[in-house]
Amino acid sequence: MPFSIDALVDYAPILFCMLASGVIGGLMAGLLGVGGGIVIVPVLDFAFAMLGVPPELRLQFAVATSLATIIPTSISSARSHHANGAVDVPLFKRWSGGMLIGSTAGALIASTVSGQGMALVFGAVALLVAAKMLLIPEAVRIASAVPTGPASHLIPFGIGGISSMMGIGGGTLGVPTLTLLNHPVHRAVGTSATFGLVVSIPATIAYVMAGWDHAGALPGSVGYVNVVGFLLIAPLTTYFAPYGARLAHRLSRQQLSRAFGGFLLLVGGRMLYNASVL
Repeated sequence: MPFSIDALVDYAPILFCMLASGVIGGLMAGLLGVGGGIVIVPVLDFAFAMLGVPPELRLQFAVATSLATIIPTSISSARSHHANGAVDVPLFKRWSGGMLIGSTAGALIASTVSGQGMALVFGAVALLVAAKMLLIPEAVRIASAVPTGPASHLIPFGIGGISSMMGIGGGTLGVPTLTLLNHPVHRAVGTSATFGLVVSIPATIAYVMAGWDHAGALPGSVGYVNVVGFLLIAPLTTYFAPYGARLAHRLSRQQLSRAFGGFLLLVGGRMLYNASVL
């Protein structure tokens, strides 16, 4: 489309949404270890609807593009948390293999699921996590320590699989899971920031391959990954993630949990509403 003032005006709301999601997503990534996808996916879903992307493909594009932006964001956020001594390196090494396999499997499954199905998964998981953070007291634990037996690999596998289906880093599920396993919340946030890298890289590759024949539904895309959205959002999430990480270490455990849960409550409810009208 030739450049014109009218075209710029038409696309201004979409560009603003993408840029705003980059800023907020970056802050959330650093603050809560969630990779920013929990913000970016709903915003991209809305933006791609305005661009006329078919409903059955919108969330695939939104999820894949979000995962691509998480790659540089996770690097930035993880470095900041590591500098504050908040990353459990042995746990990261122990969980990374299962999480990588799970994220690849989740992306391949999601590429065959309807937009409504993906919205239901996103909304339901977000509300479940929100309920944990807001309703279950901080003192509640299901174990005295993170399991280390062979069956324990199912935990990172599940986190990786569901996260890649939702277009989020490993933090949305990693933070509440680790806190239930008696991991200090600040270390849970810091370690979960590193999970985003393990989830996002294989999942992004899988979405590129799975969406190769559908790229034409959204101009400027490679597979299901929209390059334009990535270029607008990724620099901002990467830039603002360290600021969120610094803020995280100034807040109490209760404040972090409430912020995390309240935000997920809003996002999950909106996504379930979207699923009901698709």
